[in-house]
Amino acid sequence: MISLRYHVTSIAAVFLALALGVVLGSTAISGRLLSGLSANRDELSRQVSELQAERTGLRAQVADADVFGVAVGPRVVSGVLRGRTVVLVTTADASPADRDALSALLSSAGATVTGELQLTDAFTDPSHSDQLSELCTRLLPAGLRLPTASDTGTLAGGLLGALLLVNPHTGKAQATAAEVTAVLAGLGDGGFVRAGPQVTAAALVVVLTGGAGHGNSSGDRAAILARFATQLGRAGAGAVLAGRPGSAEGNGPIGVVRADTAAASVLSTVDDLSTAAGRVATVLALAEQTQGRAGRYGTGGNAQAVVPAIQR
Repeated sequence: MISLRYHVTSIAAVFLALALGVVLGSTAISGRLLSGLSANRDELSRQVSELQAERTGLRAQVADADVFGVAVGPRVVSGVLRGRTVVLVTTADASPADRDALSALLSSAGATVTGELQLTDAFTDPSHSDQLSELCTRLLPAGLRLPTASDTGTLAGGLLGALLLVNPHTGKAQATAAEVTAVLAGLGDGGFVRAGPQVTAAALVVVLTGGAGHGNSSGDRAAILARFATQLGRAGAGAVLAGRPGSAEGNGPIGVVRADTAAASVLSTVDDLSTAAGRVATVLALAEQTQGRAGRYGTGGNAQAVVPAIQR
C-alpha cells in the first residue's frame, strides 16, 4: 500500500525536476539571446561610427563649398543690379549675419540698399491680426488704396508696399517722406515694426526670414508672411522671399508661397539663405525679377534649381 508520505515525496520530486528544467532551459536560451544581442550591438556600433565619419566628411565639404562661395560670390553677381535700389524687410527670426552678408553681396552687385524695416513677432501673430488690419486701414495716407483682399498679410503688404517701393511704372515714390514717417511711427507704436534710420523707397525688396515656424500657430504665421511678401511683389518692380533651410517646408512661409501657383508666379523664393550659394541665388533671383520672371531656388525638395541661370 502506497503511503501519503510516498505521494508527497513523488510530487515534490516532480516539481523539483520541472524547476531544474526551467532553470537549465532559460540559462541556455539566455546565453543564445545575449550572444545575439551582443552581435547586434557590435554591428550597430559599427554603423554609427560609419555614419559619424560620413557626417564629418559632409560637413567639411559643405564648409569648403561655403568658403569657395563666399570668395567667388561677389564676382558672380558683379553688376547684375547696377543702378538698382533695394529695401530690406526682416522678420523677428531672421539672422543678422544673413542680413549683413546679403547687404555686402547686393553692394557687389551694384545695388544700393535704401534702408531696413524689421517686422516684430507680433506682426505675424494671428492673435494681433485684427489690430494690425485696423491700423493698416486707419494709417493709410490719402490718395493710396489698399488691396481688396481682407486678410492681414495682404493688407499690410499693400500699405507697406506703397511706402517702401517706388511706382514700378513711373519710378517715383508713392508716398511723401512725412507720410512714410507717420505710418511707420504708428505701426511702431502698435508694436508691429522697427524701422531703421532714413528708410526711403526702393525699386526692389528682399524679405528675409528664418526657418520653419514652431508651435500651434506656425502655419497661420507663415501664411501671413507669405501673403505679405507676395503683395510686396505686386507693388514694386521685384521681390524675393529668402529664408533658412526649413522655411520651404509645408509650415514655413516659403513652403506656403511655393504651394500657391498665383503667389509663386509673382514672388521669387530662396530657401538656403544661410549659405553662400543661397545669398548668390537671392541676388540673381532679384535680378531675374527685374526681367519679369519668378523662380524657386535653393536645396528644398520643391525648388526648381539651386540658383537662377546666370545671364549677362
